Amino acid sequence: MHYVDSKSGAIYPLAEPRWRGESGSHVNLAEARGIVRKEIDISMNSLWRYRKALLVDFANAVSMGEGWTPLVPGEWDGVPVLYKLEFMMPTGSFKDRGMTVMVSYLRSLGVTSVLEDSSGNAGASLSAYAAAAGMRCRILVPETVSYPKIVQITACGAEVITIEGSRQDVADAALAMSRDIFYASHNWQPFFAEGTKTLAYELWEQLGFRAPGNVVVPVGYGANVLGCDRGFSELMRNGEIASMPRLYGVQAANCAPYHAAYQAGIEHFMPVPIKPTVAEGIASSKPTRMREVLAPVRASGGEILAVTEDEIVRALRALARKGFYVEPTSAAAAAGLSQLIARRAIGNGETTVLVLTGSGLKASEKIGELLKLDARSE
Repeated sequence: MHYVDSKSGAIYPLAEPRWRGESGSHVNLAEARGIVRKEIDISMNSLWRYRKALLVDFANAVSMGEGWTPLVPGEWDGVPVLYKLEFMMPTGSFKDRGMTVMVSYLRSLGVTSVLEDSSGNAGASLSAYAAAAGMRCRILVPETVSYPKIVQITACGAEVITIEGSRQDVADAALAMSRDIFYASHNWQPFFAEGTKTLAYELWEQLGFRAPGNVVVPVGYGANVLGCDRGFSELMRNGEIASMPRLYGVQAANCAPYHAAYQAGIEHFMPVPIKPTVAEGIASSKPTRMREVLAPVRASGGEILAVTEDEIVRALRALARKGFYVEPTSAAAAAGLSQLIARRAIGNGETTVLVLTGSGLKASEKIGELLKLDARSE
């Protein structure tokens, strides 16, 4: 196995930790062999039950029991839906799925200090796994990030630096610092997607070793799309599933570069107007892997959608009334599902998974404002 430079095609050994190629572009992992059902370690109630498919030796695993999250049947806008509760991870978001694999890989190669830029959840996750691994950790966040996320990051012992400006300004600041400390960016280092591919494995196993018809996820940089594509593709190559699910990625209309490129029929970045969004976890104005996200969405017969702020808030309220207390980023995916149902792109008789990625406990103050709640009133 090896890294592949996305621009030049150059190959680099995995024994050398890196987050980009000599061309300056991002690197991807070569195709892996994947897994067959008899290789699942059913004694483990974590994503490491699929360790035979992961490009990290389990002996080096930094794990806190992440993965194997509930898949709960329900309905959304009158259509049967399965809710994948990724917010029930150790740090409260799906980011733990990628972080356990990425940090395990980096520690196995002797990396002792890591840097990340984040809108909150990735920083919280990396700070926790770095603490578990005994690594030093520095996290850059926007100055507008939810205070509970800063507390969570700091409590794990990470150094937190707030950056004025947009989410992209934070990423640019991290790139400038990467000369001095290893840039363990979940958006650049492909071992993160090696971890998120276990979402596909779990859905496959939880559905009786078959693929769902549709998977709907919020999209910022696209880690869940990348993971689903990698995981389900491996299952296809091994003859474990007959077809790929349709992948639907949902962006906030106020920050939707993937949606703009999808609508334009291109697979490269094009500048789009950016405005603030309540879905801070997907406020990524210049994603790294445009082609790698858009191509599998199109190939699957899926779509990239954009939802308004009002649609996000309505979905947030509706999810809470069903008992799912999630952050606005997760609600964006539900709002996108509403669009798909309304125009009958998704309907009854299909197996549809709605991925809920982050806990509402990370954004309670904001949620209270959005839903006009006052818990102190009589």
